[in-house]
Amino acid sequence: MQLIIFVAQEDETLAPFLSYLEERGFEASHGTLDAVIGEQDPQATAPAAVILDLPSLPEEFDLKATAAGFAADFAPALLALLSPQQLGDFQPVPGLADFLLRTATAEELLARLRQALSRNIATDSEEALRSGDLAIDVANYKVFVAGRQVELTFKEYELLRFLASNADRVFSRDALLNQVWGYDYYGGARTVDVHIRRLRSKIEDAHHTYIETVRNVGYRFLG
Repeated sequence: MQLIIFVAQEDETLAPFLSYLEERGFEASHGTLDAVIGEQDPQATAPAAVILDLPSLPEEFDLKATAAGFAADFAPALLALLSPQQLGDFQPVPGLADFLLRTATAEELLARLRQALSRNIATDSEEALRSGDLAIDVANYKVFVAGRQVELTFKEYELLRFLASNADRVFSRDALLNQVWGYDYYGGARTVDVHIRRLRSKIEDAHHTYIETVRNVGYRFLG
């Protein structure tokens, strides 16, 4: 479960955001700036994203310095909420993934958050593989779709990683069996079809296709 922290001096107006994210599988909490940028407990879960509620923060708050500090420490995806009055003079700073109005809907916040999380995964790891909203963190054996972690079995992960590492190349079922399951595997080609079907159900939807079936040949990853 990914931890999302809202930095604000008060949290009453943020309560709908927190509850909405909780309902969709995130762990969302509120914290003061001092608590979040203070010394991190090595046993504590590092936040995947920090959302700064700028209207409630002190006038002397330095967004540029804060963003630089987060990047140097634990590099979460960093977003900012603004009031309509702040929007006209607002200047994005390095390290800020996105910003939106405090009056935005919870649905829009979630969409922006997932985009920022997905970009952050690909930026953080030199070994990350990415195609659209799909990000494969090779270093940590994790897969994300639009910032949401997807739970895969080991063979599903290995199959996806192999295909994505060889994007746009067509592999027969036998070739995939040899590469992913090994030459000593005695299962039939049907094993590949079953795992591809399960993968698709977890990472694809009506608008996103990552694995293409090449009729009478096999499969390829669309890079």
